[in-house]
Amino acid sequence: MNDLWVRGEISNYKRHSSGHLYFTLKDERGRLRCVMFRSRGRRLAFLPSDGMRVLARGYIGIYERDGLYQFYVQELALDGQGALYQAFCLLKERLQEEGLFAPEHKKPIPFLPRRIGVVTSPTGAAWRDLVTVIRRRFPEMPVALAPASVQGEDAPREICAALGALNKKEDIDVIIIGRGGGSLEELWAFNTEQVARAVFASRLPVVSAVGHETDYTIADLVADLRAPTPSAAAEMVVPRRRDLEERVRLHEQRMVRCVTRMLQGAEECIRAYSVSNLGAVLSRAANIEKQEVSRYASRLLQRISLVRDRESQGVQALAGKLDVLSPLGVLKRGYSICLDSRSGESIADSGSVRKGDAVTVVLRKGSLDCEVRGTKEVSAWSSRTRSRN
Repeated sequence: MNDLWVRGEISNYKRHSSGHLYFTLKDERGRLRCVMFRSRGRRLAFLPSDGMRVLARGYIGIYERDGLYQFYVQELALDGQGALYQAFCLLKERLQEEGLFAPEHKKPIPFLPRRIGVVTSPTGAAWRDLVTVIRRRFPEMPVALAPASVQGEDAPREICAALGALNKKEDIDVIIIGRGGGSLEELWAFNTEQVARAVFASRLPVVSAVGHETDYTIADLVADLRAPTPSAAAEMVVPRRRDLEERVRLHEQRMVRCVTRMLQGAEECIRAYSVSNLGAVLSRAANIEKQEVSRYASRLLQRISLVRDRESQGVQALAGKLDVLSPLGVLKRGYSICLDSRSGESIADSGSVRKGDAVTVVLRKGSLDCEVRGTKEVSAWSSRTRSRN
């Protein structure tokens, strides 16, 4: 049989080292052995004890080792909260399945908010406690109150409207939502699906501070952070100004020590390269420069030698070509050059002279002064050359 509700008084309560809870529910007509596993027990909003009257939800099963029936408890509430608590459990289970309580949806709380938004009743003790703690910890911290009823028929709608109004403000960094303690009925506005979804949809991180330390609501489970009381919420959200000033002072001292050590190190370096060591430093620098100059001079001389050899080879080649074309080369091979004695021009055609003209014949060695006795258009040498060809 599943999803049974059993009312009774706790006896023989024991919390095992494994975290499981073992106890008996009894009334004037009988007893029922019960077990509540650790995964369920750690969600309890109160600490069970002998003599406590409770309402338990669960199912009947057989403990195979002993062959006995026992009640496996899934939810446990103080007696007198039956209908509301059952509604609370059903809504919690449904929202949990949808992922509204999942850690990955939790937004981080800012370290030092610019301004804090608060959703609560302006006439309640929670508002006075929040303001008192905030002013004590950080007097200059701005706080914006979005007033809302925290119990009654209109409370869920007003709480949702206040959350929406604070989310539209650009200078608010975090919202505290809460009220003082009360019964389950008085806290019921924070167990409604309407408020739960408004908290989940908030653009700004929400800190829930509903009731006292043992009070748990749906809003606590959906919120990004749960505080046990409104005063504790103020302490979680607002750092102490004196602590911040002390941290700044410590950081300042640390920076001064670091800068002092850096300056001392620089002073030691300057002292190491003072005038007494300047000569050695300059000598080392000069030696390095000398080596660089010597290296560059050697490379320059090698380059000049290469260029000179290349140019010398070019000049020799040109000289060879000129020697081939020079008239002196012709004379060396046994030929002669005939010049007009008056103009000094070479005579290449027998028709350019007449009988009796003076000519000079230049030989390989020396020259001959001659007189033209006659001319021939075709020489015997050229005729022999043509006949050979």
